[in-house]
Amino acid sequence: MSGSAEILAAFRELSNAKQIDRAELHALLTDGIHAALAKKHGPNVQADISIDESRGEIRIVLLKTVVEHVEDPSREIALEEARFEDPEFQPGDIMEEPVEFAEFGRSAVQAAKQRIIQRVREGERTKIRDEFSGRVGDLLSGEIQQIERGKIVVMLNKFREAEAIIPYREQNHREDYKQGEPLRSVLKKIEETPKGPRLVLSRADPMFVQALFKLEVPEIQQGIVEIKAASRECGSRTKIAVVSKDDAIDPVGACVGLKGARVQAVVQELGGERIDIVPWSPDPERFAKLALAPAKVARVFSDAATKTIQAVVDEDQLSLAIGRNGQNVRLASEITGWKIDLYSSREWLERGGDMPLFQPLPEDEAADVHLSAIEGLPPATVAVLEAGGFRTLNDIIDLERDDFLRLPGIAPEEADRIIALINELTTDDNSGEAPAADAGEGDGAV
Repeated sequence: MSGSAEILAAFRELSNAKQIDRAELHALLTDGIHAALAKKHGPNVQADISIDESRGEIRIVLLKTVVEHVEDPSREIALEEARFEDPEFQPGDIMEEPVEFAEFGRSAVQAAKQRIIQRVREGERTKIRDEFSGRVGDLLSGEIQQIERGKIVVMLNKFREAEAIIPYREQNHREDYKQGEPLRSVLKKIEETPKGPRLVLSRADPMFVQALFKLEVPEIQQGIVEIKAASRECGSRTKIAVVSKDDAIDPVGACVGLKGARVQAVVQELGGERIDIVPWSPDPERFAKLALAPAKVARVFSDAATKTIQAVVDEDQLSLAIGRNGQNVRLASEITGWKIDLYSSREWLERGGDMPLFQPLPEDEAADVHLSAIEGLPPATVAVLEAGGFRTLNDIIDLERDDFLRLPGIAPEEADRIIALINELTTDDNSGEAPAADAGEGDGAV
């Protein structure tokens, strides 16, 4: 096989691997040969290059204009010199000078290779932009390729050449990531880097929870049910607000699924994170009332000028409305887009409703349930919890199973029993107008 035939065979293999068509391959190879000619003969060199794949031949002919006085040797030849080849040459004629491919084959091949690599990279970058520019918020599957300095590099299943990462801030820090493991995450944004577009994925953003529900709930895929808002404290709790475009379909029930199957699938992917599913409302007062679930809200008052909601709850609902370290009211405020000030009914009456104040009440004033008063919680377990600094239901309401297992004397079975008691106590206290869903009952809080 001749040198040019070997080169053609190698480039055919490369074009097949990189999915470059024959015409584009020939153009790239021609450009490479021309670049090698320019390097040897000068920047303005002219040549006729033809590629015959069937015969495995590359034919190269330099084209030089015959002139009496040469000014550009790369494209001109003196009349006297030309007439050594053919005495009939006249000024203005074009002299053809065949060139053997072997004379500069290596440099031509290298130049062509660089052009092919560059073209492939440009094509891949364009393909990545075209594929993912409209897919922000979509769920993507892949495999953890490596973990470097807190950043997770993911190889996507259906677009392996795309650079995809999960930055440290977009990870769920309650999860343990290992190289080679399959992983699902949401596309948060596309960054432009000197090396091309990079996909930034997330497992911590509220969009991840929304993408999981879209996967599990056909009504969301079909556009019948819509997630209007979401707020999240990754690894702990998420609230989503849903609405249905079909009055015959309950949006909360659709997200929960039969016996809680759909929401439990999402909870499992999130490692047990609690999820409140509430109906969305265009009325900010009603929406705030629903968003504070599982607490029951007695009355709400709104101030549109400051986008502030004042919510009044009964004494026995205050700690539930606030949540651990203010988590429940904080997520409700995020999901509604309004600042929510909470008051117990007693405080509201005492203050006359004219002081927009939100601060945790002293322990002796806040209505809460002592652990010893919870039916089904053994005295020995109460003693262990109190030794760990947990004395009331509010103290343990948002703890996870692992938090209990860290306490000396709490066995896995006992941790499960505590979690079950918490779920039972909290899911019974749903919002009065439109209860947040409970997976067991087909409503919405998990």
